[in-house]
Amino acid sequence: MIGIRCSACGAVYPINSHAWVCQDCGGLLEIFGAPRFDAAKIKRGNTSLWRYRALLSLPENTTPISMGEGWTPLIAVPYRGRNIYCKLDFLNPTGSFKDRGTTLIVSAVKAFGIERVVEDSSGNAAASLAGYAAYANLRATIFVPAHASPMKLAQIQVYGAELERVNGVREKSAEAAQAAARTKGAYYASHYYNPFFVAGMQTTAWEIWEQLGRAPDVIVMPAGHGTNMVGMYRGFAALRDANYISTLPRFIAAQAAQVAPIALAFARGANEPARVEPFKTIAEGIANSEPVHGRELLRIIRETKGAAISASEEEIRSARVNLARHGIFVEPTSATAIAVLEKVLDQIDESETVVVSLTGNGLKAPL
Repeated sequence: MIGIRCSACGAVYPINSHAWVCQDCGGLLEIFGAPRFDAAKIKRGNTSLWRYRALLSLPENTTPISMGEGWTPLIAVPYRGRNIYCKLDFLNPTGSFKDRGTTLIVSAVKAFGIERVVEDSSGNAAASLAGYAAYANLRATIFVPAHASPMKLAQIQVYGAELERVNGVREKSAEAAQAAARTKGAYYASHYYNPFFVAGMQTTAWEIWEQLGRAPDVIVMPAGHGTNMVGMYRGFAALRDANYISTLPRFIAAQAAQVAPIALAFARGANEPARVEPFKTIAEGIANSEPVHGRELLRIIRETKGAAISASEEEIRSARVNLARHGIFVEPTSATAIAVLEKVLDQIDESETVVVSLTGNGLKAPL
């Protein structure tokens, strides 16, 4: 039987709780009682992430709300004289990796009988929730920074969600969404707080393992609040604990130099994210000055002997164009991973397998 508990103090909450942090200590909530990974339970005829239905942490009465998300291509790309693998998660239904978590949240919400959800996002998570809410006939209110990409704002609106633009830095949108959840009784379908979302992110690790036939040696990905890395780490840890792999990949977090609390903390040897000022960056999807999963990101990076590295605005722009010249068009947030890869590629042995997580479609942001 699965449940929800505080990762800090152990307080237990109902599976359908509207709380997004522990009401006693403010700690992050997580799912306990998840199934042990068993490859025999994979539904191999299913070409979505729901091939892992028996391994996912969901209420027993859950009916999947799916638009075919997951099982995205993993392709070999000759880059800078090396072969790397790119996980094309921007090819999910709404154009970003966020659909992996959203499908679980919305499936759970429908099982709970909830009809209204709220979310805050710089774009991708909001667009994902708006799309899946439309598909599931849920009412969605989305709070976004007023300066977010106009393409993403248009995508949110065309799905029919109620769009609330919030002036100021990214964190202001979160404050507004949380206030709405408290006062209007809506379910806060937060992509960075909600434990169902993180559970969905495990599926990326399982797909990479299936597609490669092994675990990679190195994974590079953009890191904001950290749900992608935390989920992927947990997915590979589940494989290790079930004896399907012997070692975890090295995790490299890519951040924009304008807002780099994890990269700065890593460079300083700190266990807490560095205090940085909220600032705008073209990599808007990772412009989080107070990453919710910051401590866990730093622990993962050090445990796997990885790194956290930042890239300048110009390095991100250049990497986006360089990757497009290889036929892959991503938004600046995703290009941050390529910009950081270019800094570390010479330090990675040529015999090692490198996977880059590409998270957002290039059509979502102007050049």
